[in-house]
Amino acid sequence: MSILVTGAAGFIGFHLTRRLLDQGAEVVGFDNLNDYYDVNLKLARLQQLDDEHFTFVKGDLADRKAVADLFAENRFDIVVNLAAQAGVRYSLQNPYLYIDSNISGFINVLEGCRHNGVRHLVYASSSSVYGANTKMPFSVRHNVDHPVSLYAATKKANELMAHTYSHLYGLPTTGLRFFTVYGPWGRPDMALFLFTKAILEGKSIDVFDNGKMQRDFTYIDDIVEGVHRAMYNTPKPNLAWSGDTPDPSTSRAPYRIYNIGNNNPVELLHFIEVLEECLGKKAEKNFLPIQAGDMPATYADVDDLMKDVGFKPATSIEQGVGKFVEWYRRYFNC
Repeated sequence: MSILVTGAAGFIGFHLTRRLLDQGAEVVGFDNLNDYYDVNLKLARLQQLDDEHFTFVKGDLADRKAVADLFAENRFDIVVNLAAQAGVRYSLQNPYLYIDSNISGFINVLEGCRHNGVRHLVYASSSSVYGANTKMPFSVRHNVDHPVSLYAATKKANELMAHTYSHLYGLPTTGLRFFTVYGPWGRPDMALFLFTKAILEGKSIDVFDNGKMQRDFTYIDDIVEGVHRAMYNTPKPNLAWSGDTPDPSTSRAPYRIYNIGNNNPVELLHFIEVLEECLGKKAEKNFLPIQAGDMPATYADVDDLMKDVGFKPATSIEQGVGKFVEWYRRYFNC
């Protein structure tokens, strides 16, 4: 089986690619290696993917010709689109990057799948699409029409674009709403990485929403397991779907949406306490109000994921943070 993983040098893309290679799949990784965060970390991830069954192609999803050539030169059975301009707060300062990567790039992927016989497109959405929603836990059956950041709006747009291609061309698509992913080889712009670095260096950490915000922190291995199972669970049309009472998570087209989250929201202050215990060092905290674009809480309903692919994330914060700290100390020799 030939699989394309876009964003293969990224956090989730790297871990998924390693899992697929360990199982003997033929994987093509596509990534532009941009400098949103330390490129050396991305290159180090790629070094871990040295395998005869892995081919890396450097390119940008927004480059229409490059993506068309990628699909024309390969015959992918499954495409997993994890490449995107990430970061809620960064989207406030650099909005055009999100349109180029997350909108223009995604239409290029959809066109590549449409014209080249791809059997299943799996793509990363985000818990951020729930935006101003307050009913917890967040369900894929809830309306998500009130994003509070441009990043979230682009992810919601991806879901709409995917549905259009599922409806018009019969392309099976599965969107996965990830909830606050963390773990070894993580992104340096995420809270766990930033906090760990600052605490070890004796610097203060910025604690937004005065530490009261809650996140459904989800360990990377659980995310990869969910993605992997979804890849081989090709959606079929839901013949019971009705336009009178439309279910946002399914369709009469081969289209599905799932949450992948730990189903257990944790207050930021408790998350920091667990990190302090793992590091053996207390943090100097700089309490600040919630930032524009941030959501006060996230909490995933994963019933549909459990029903359809038989999996529910279960790694505790204590286990996950401990594994991250072990990796961080080893990687940075500190």
